[in-house]
Amino acid sequence: MPYKSPVDEIAFCMEHLVCFDRVQATERFAEATPDLVRAVLEEAGRICDTALAPLNHVGDREPARLENGVVRSAPGLAEGYRAVAEGGWIGMAAAEQHGGMALPGTLNTALNDMMSGANLALQLLVLLSQGQIEALEAHASDELKELYLPKLNAGDWNATMNLTEPQAGSDVGALRARAEPNGDGTFSVTGQKIFITWGDTDITRNTIHLVLARLGDAPAGTRGLSLFLVPKLLPDADSNPGERNNVRVATIEHKMGLHSSPTCVMDFAGAKGWLVGNEGGGMKAMFTMMNNARLGVGIEGIGVAEAATQAAAAFAAERVQGRPLRHETGTIADHADVRRMLREMRADTFAARAIAFECSVALDLAKATGGKAWAARAAFLTPIAKAFGTDTGISVASLAMQVHGGVGYMEDTGVAQYLRDVRVTAIYEGTNGIQAMDLVGRKLMDGGDAAFHLLDEIEAGAESARARLPDLAGLVWQAAASLREMTEKLVAEPDMNTRFAGAAAYLRAFARVLGAHIHLKAALADTRRVPLATFYLKRLLPEYLMLIAQVEAGAAGLYDNDASPAVQSA
Repeated sequence: MPYKSPVDEIAFCMEHLVCFDRVQATERFAEATPDLVRAVLEEAGRICDTALAPLNHVGDREPARLENGVVRSAPGLAEGYRAVAEGGWIGMAAAEQHGGMALPGTLNTALNDMMSGANLALQLLVLLSQGQIEALEAHASDELKELYLPKLNAGDWNATMNLTEPQAGSDVGALRARAEPNGDGTFSVTGQKIFITWGDTDITRNTIHLVLARLGDAPAGTRGLSLFLVPKLLPDADSNPGERNNVRVATIEHKMGLHSSPTCVMDFAGAKGWLVGNEGGGMKAMFTMMNNARLGVGIEGIGVAEAATQAAAAFAAERVQGRPLRHETGTIADHADVRRMLREMRADTFAARAIAFECSVALDLAKATGGKAWAARAAFLTPIAKAFGTDTGISVASLAMQVHGGVGYMEDTGVAQYLRDVRVTAIYEGTNGIQAMDLVGRKLMDGGDAAFHLLDEIEAGAESARARLPDLAGLVWQAAASLREMTEKLVAEPDMNTRFAGAAAYLRAFARVLGAHIHLKAALADTRRVPLATFYLKRLLPEYLMLIAQVEAGAAGLYDNDASPAVQSA
């Protein structure tokens, strides 16, 4: 079945669930009229369906390769990328002065949703450029902005971010890459970086690396890190790619999935670079790009979930097998258990999408109004959107294989690719465990204000829905009340390790309750959505009770005895 971008679903989400009209009402984004937004969604969907989706399985079978130090892309990817770049989609949310469209970031979220479903490997190339554009706009010198942003916005050059090293994954403070001043305002950057997505390509004319490195006299830990812009090809006097910089691809990693997205080991050997932001301010500058990527990666999981759901639904509607108790079409779509799986796939994809769009709308409103409350809301929602979005992508892709039965395990059907491709998203940009620790740690340092404001909205929404959907409204209200009680306990808990032990369960519980709120709003907006809302609230929402019990258990049982978990496993 060919992929079809969920334009109508995204439009419904923006119009009825996340109140995108508040963004359109701001002076900054007044040009994002309903007609313009619809035109953007439809044209983006058309490009994804026609130019990107047909390349997805091709790139899986014919991966990127390294030839004489140059990464060669999978067949057709250059043409697919060109369709995106020439349409102006990469710089859609960037500042106009450097070639962007200055549209709301929520439209970027919509684009990335559809691109991820069509071709996740290629979407990664676009997402990295979007993130670097935002980081340079916020932290780079005017000179760097004038030179690099127009090229990145146009898609003529592409971007990477270089953090991870062999000895330093999530522990960024352990990075060893070094930078030395050259005496002319530039720096020589030396070190090896691993897991660098799209570290090189023949699709664009230049690759621009953002590299975390430590100046010679910098202190240990994250406080000593600075951020450097290191181009593959040094721009000449006319701003065109010139001589080769001292940066090379050592190898392409052999991965479980995403075969057409080259993940590279990069060697920097005194490569010329320029400081972005202040000395010692590398983490602040890089976090601008990372936070952009965290929401983007959550959207990647949702896009793949959409594609996998479409594939499973199409297969179930055609596959004749067995004798279901209730005969309608004679296909496996008549089987109760298959219907359960399909409903779960649709319900979780719907909820995860709306959570991500809630986060994106909050980011837009924070940017447009300067409101601290919107910024706090976006900060709180970001780890939830990232973790729940990617977990949903993985679980839905796995269910899609299950719906296909034996043929789902065969590569010929293409459905296995969804699971292989999406699995890494739970690891990208801070593992989902780290997202959960951030949620119960830094994101509750406000005394729980951001969390409680969201719970206030959920409870108020449930109260207003009691007249029309009393049973469903009651379930949502009770879940929110229970989560509020749990949040109060976490805020009062002084031992961070106790918080961290239940962090993943707390994040998922919050996502479950947010999802219930979203499904209730959808059912009120469109009665045709009541069955899916009922399924979610009665079959998936009750998971929050188990999750809250896990949070309350804290670290009990995790540190019993002195033996390591590996020794105890027997």
